[in-house]
Amino acid sequence: MQNSSAEEGQSVLIVDDVSTVRSFLRQTLSHLGVRNVREAASGGECVRLFKQEQADIVFLDIELPDFDGNEVLRQLHEVNPRVNVVMISAHSTVDNVKESIENGAKGFIVKPFSPKKIAAVLKKFE
Repeated sequence: MQNSSAEEGQSVLIVDDVSTVRSFLRQTLSHLGVRNVREAASGGECVRLFKQEQADIVFLDIELPDFDGNEVLRQLHEVNPRVNVVMISAHSTVDNVKESIENGAKGFIVKPFSPKKIAAVLKKFE
């Protein structure tokens, strides 16, 4: 089945407290053929949604209003240790990246990001 897009079957959870970031990511993913996309505006909502229905890929902001993104990352790994979490942040300090990777993140992208960068992330998890 080479004609079907691998992304089509992927489920994605977008976690960011900024609605414009979620909207941009959702539109980009839709353009790339991803149909199963859910959104959360907080860490608590993210964990609740993930427990209801696990996503293949989680785009997780580090700075959330209720939890630090790395704490949410740890909670997601308690539910599914193999979840593909990509941290997103406007602040890409070495410490941020290092802590996220140590906590099990599979990637890290810096805001603002391009559709090309999102496409590359999806390809990594095909």
